[in-house]
Amino acid sequence: MTTSTPEDSPRARRDPEGTRRAILEAAVEEFSDHGLLGGRIDAIAERTATTKRMIYYYFRSKEDLYTAALVESYRRIRDSESRLHLDELDPEEALRLLVRSDVLHHEQNPAFVRLVVFENLLPAGSAHLMSEEARETNRRAVELVDDILRRGRSAGVFRAGPDAPTALDVQQVISGLAFQRVSNRSTFNQLFGRDMLSEVESPRIRRMIEDVVLRFVLAD
Repeated sequence: MTTSTPEDSPRARRDPEGTRRAILEAAVEEFSDHGLLGGRIDAIAERTATTKRMIYYYFRSKEDLYTAALVESYRRIRDSESRLHLDELDPEEALRLLVRSDVLHHEQNPAFVRLVVFENLLPAGSAHLMSEEARETNRRAVELVDDILRRGRSAGVFRAGPDAPTALDVQQVISGLAFQRVSNRSTFNQLFGRDMLSEVESPRIRRMIEDVVLRFVLAD
């Protein structure tokens, strides 16, 4: 008598990649709500109507699944940037569109923000992003900005010289402003009475972030 394996289940046979994606999606939600330590494989199995055994077939351990969910979350924002075709736009318009896209991605994916917060709180200090896959995925973001800056400096619209911001500087500013708007929404609202994601405030704050980044790089 043979024992069936997860890959033998009807659902997995019909769509193994879809099953894997569903598990990843559920893992992003579970770990963004509870972190690595509090997240439960049982809960992920319930979310996907699968079994723990099937989850461990696709991902060898809870920590491997958490790492995959974290890397997948970063891959999604990097893929959204790649789809913008920024190389077809003039540098100023390209940078503004990139900022707009990243701000919107953070706004529409609060689970990504929470997941990154949990990762930064771990004693290991983001050890789950030390793989070459994770680094290569996120290098694309800096390369995109670097290309925009290079073209803008060649056109004379962006600052040049030793004191000019680097691509990593610009990426840090974009990431910080887009992230803070979501991560600090509640505390900022309670302390200062501004809901940064409200229908009233959102349009103004999105434009403000775009302007801050552009003014950081524009030539005098």
